[in-house]
Amino acid sequence: MSKLRVQIDGETENLDREPGEAFIDESGFKLLIQTDSEEPRNLFLVAVVKDRIVGFSRCESPTLKRFAHKVEFGVCVLQEYWGYGIGKNLLAESIAWADANGIQKITLNVLETNDKAVTLYQKLGFEIEGTLKNDKILSDGNFYNTIVMGRFMD
Repeated sequence: MSKLRVQIDGETENLDREPGEAFIDESGFKLLIQTDSEEPRNLFLVAVVKDRIVGFSRCESPTLKRFAHKVEFGVCVLQEYWGYGIGKNLLAESIAWADANGIQKITLNVLETNDKAVTLYQKLGFEIEGTLKNDKILSDGNFYNTIVMGRFMD
């Protein structure tokens, strides 16, 4: 999982991290997955193709009571597996889990230039809630906005 995350971070600038930033080693991933398994308002999913882990997603609930009604979603998939619906399936499973567990809202952030992701999120019921202006500096040295999206339980 550690190597996968570093590889995915290096394949796209759509994510928040540079390769190796906020590195999570094997024991860190084991602890994270164990914590998510024990915390009923967290979810950790793994996508596997032919016995190879090709992506994962996570829903994390804030610990503060005023935010207990929502989770934040994040996803990453190896670039060679883009276009096969893996990210969409991870999100659809996360939505089904959230709805089944009474979670009222799922939030996510997406880079403004990631049109395919924004379109997918909207198809799955997410609404644009706002924009964080000049939120990231990418490798070209330019600032980019982050779109904040949310999906409310049906």
